[in-house]
Amino acid sequence: MASSSEPRAFAAFRDGVARVNRAPVLLLGLSATTLLIALPLSLTLRGMIAAHLGGSLAAETAASGANYDWWQEFSAQATGLATTFAPSIIGFGAVLDNIAGLADNLPMATSIAVVVGAWLVVWSFLSGGVLDRYARNRPTRAHGFFAAAGTHFWRFLRLGLLAFAVYSALFGFIHGWLFEDLYGSVTRNLTVERTAFGVRAALYVAFGLLLAAANLVFDYARVRIVVEDRRSAIGALLAGLRFVRRHPRAASLYALNAGAFLLLAALYALAVPGAPGSGLWMWITLGVGQLYIIGRHYVKLLFYASEIAFFQRAAAHAGYTAAPAVVWPDSPAVEAVLNADVPAR
Repeated sequence: MASSSEPRAFAAFRDGVARVNRAPVLLLGLSATTLLIALPLSLTLRGMIAAHLGGSLAAETAASGANYDWWQEFSAQATGLATTFAPSIIGFGAVLDNIAGLADNLPMATSIAVVVGAWLVVWSFLSGGVLDRYARNRPTRAHGFFAAAGTHFWRFLRLGLLAFAVYSALFGFIHGWLFEDLYGSVTRNLTVERTAFGVRAALYVAFGLLLAAANLVFDYARVRIVVEDRRSAIGALLAGLRFVRRHPRAASLYALNAGAFLLLAALYALAVPGAPGSGLWMWITLGVGQLYIIGRHYVKLLFYASEIAFFQRAAAHAGYTAAPAVVWPDSPAVEAVLNADVPAR
């Protein structure tokens, strides 16, 4: 049971919202970075579509709205990157498609996997500056942001290798055991399809909880690397595990953040339930989709900002202020000690 001194999950969540709102440049920068990484694939796919359409009549209807007859024809002959251009990529279907791919451990197209890998490396660099900014809870400017990003990059990269090993085990062994061996043995003699569906749904929930637990531990490992200036990835991972075990409300905070994502997804489903029609509605649908992507980035930053706020409350770190001037790359913990000596004015 959590003690009375245990920090409140909702208070940390509210603090995280305030920290994200006070640093809008991070949200805009993260959105722009994602766009730039995805742009080469988008241009390549655009060329494939243009080559297939040519000067046909289908080109005119495709320009004014979704032409499903042509879309089916294009999908039938698609290879490589072109196979990802399906009706499910537009509207709320894209969210369901991504969730289904994760839950069923479906393989990515090679081109998509390369881009995802590039994004993970870029995020390993940027996240150090992002976490440092939220830990200090004050503007750090470009030089401070990139100094922190460079300081923590190799530590996060080593932690990323550990995360790759853990998630590979989860998806490579645990997932197969749950959904092939265990599911097969439990449903072998079942004759009611509803019961088999219930068993599979329960396994989805169990696997999702395992993923969430791993994600939670790695999140606090990153937090401890930044706030406490830890250099060892293994030491930070063990420290993150100890923190989560000693502070059960960290899981409650994670649930609040997950709830924020579900709320965002629900609003997106209500606004854009499917692929667009034509004319103005098509552009509105695409615009709402871009707003949803920005919202996803906001929730991602909210996870980190609220977890840092929770950790600082739990560890009784002093509040972070703008003075005195700090010589980089002092950690946020060092800055807290220095600021504690500054007399109140």
